[in-house]
Amino acid sequence: MASTILPLELVDRCIGSPIWVLMKNEREFTGTLMGFDDYVNMVLKDVKEYEVTPAGITETELGQTLLNGNNIAMLIPGGQGPRA
Repeated sequence: MASTILPLELVDRCIGSPIWVLMKNEREFTGTLMGFDDYVNMVLKDVKEYEVTPAGITETELGQTLLNGNNIAMLIPGGQGPRA
């Protein structure tokens, strides 16, 4: 019998690991997941923000960042971002 894992359990296992976060707008973030809450608001450290524009992808280093869970579209555990 296959074991089941709940979504928040999977995110909890990612604490301390790299994660790639795709937002509902044209922004993406990579960093190390430090923590999250029941609304999937996330705290990341060593953050890089990627913004997709018609001219290409711009990259900005941010340090530590709080992301609002309402704006997150997808999480990719271990992801290195759009340039990897």
